Amino acid sequence: MANPGVITAAEAAKRPAGGQMLASIFSKYGIFLIFAVMVVVASLLSPAFLSTINLINVVRQMSVVGLIALGVTGVIVSGGIDLSSGSVVGLSAVVAASLAQSADSSAPFYPGVHLPFIVPFLAACAMGALVGWINGGLVAKTRIPPFIATLGTYTAVRGAAMLYTNGRPISDLTDQYNFVGQGALGSVPVPILILVVMAVVTHILYARTKFGKYVYAIGGNEQAARVSGINTGRFKMLIYIYAGFLAGLAGLVVSARIGSGQPGLGVGYELDAIAAAVIGGTSLSAGGIGTVAGTIVGALIIGVLNNILDLMNVSAYWQQIIKGGIIVGAVILDQLKHRGGK
Repeated sequence: MANPGVITAAEAAKRPAGGQMLASIFSKYGIFLIFAVMVVVASLLSPAFLSTINLINVVRQMSVVGLIALGVTGVIVSGGIDLSSGSVVGLSAVVAASLAQSADSSAPFYPGVHLPFIVPFLAACAMGALVGWINGGLVAKTRIPPFIATLGTYTAVRGAAMLYTNGRPISDLTDQYNFVGQGALGSVPVPILILVVMAVVTHILYARTKFGKYVYAIGGNEQAARVSGINTGRFKMLIYIYAGFLAGLAGLVVSARIGSGQPGLGVGYELDAIAAAVIGGTSLSAGGIGTVAGTIVGALIIGVLNNILDLMNVSAYWQQIIKGGIIVGAVILDQLKHRGGK
């Protein structure tokens, strides 16, 4: 007769260890806990951090990187990478700005032309989607490694932006155009509203549609996805097109925010976007892992970090070093986590 007070080996094996349970909880919600701790620490370091104006400013500033990161998340989940998104921001910004100049401008890009806002909006998104289509074609059709393919377009697209404007900024933009980056609906800035809408759309796309399921399937095991009947080449192209579309939209927002289309806009944004995705839990070492919520929190972490370092008057050089260390640390943790799971 078994002793009711004694736990057998089989029963013990069925019960999750406390350490394993904590590890599982941290794996799912750790990024949110880290963000909460960062907010508390930031508020202690600077009383100005929790002011409404400052908090809105943090989210407004990270909205552009957040838009790019939403697209980059899907690319990384599928097992790829996109280094061209920062250049896409610059090209989309100047193309959109050139179509949004005031008719009474002293030196309009297209003399005498005054177009409705929908034209530069569609132009920016289409330009981003076009570059995404090129990236997807290079990756899916030629089998060039995504790193090399997007590094090539990173350089070419930046050159195209310079060529389009002859290296000069485009200013004197219409009020409707500038409203996208500088205006607000109620007390909420338009860039934040755009980020929220696109985050919801992207979450639904990745988590609730066949497209999203295929993205994760391709990232998890591309060969198995191909054998199961998924047209991996086609969906890779769609992934990059969507990422390019979001980068193009980000270019419109940032140019509207500063009231000028500059070919140098977006330099380094691709690294911040990749960092936001990786910090938010999107895995570079194992495909098929990543969430929109995690990416948004990752972008917020970068925004909070930048803000508190600014409030503490930390040198911009040190800020770059600190952010670089955080990115490397996030990748190391990601590799250790997935290596330990094997």
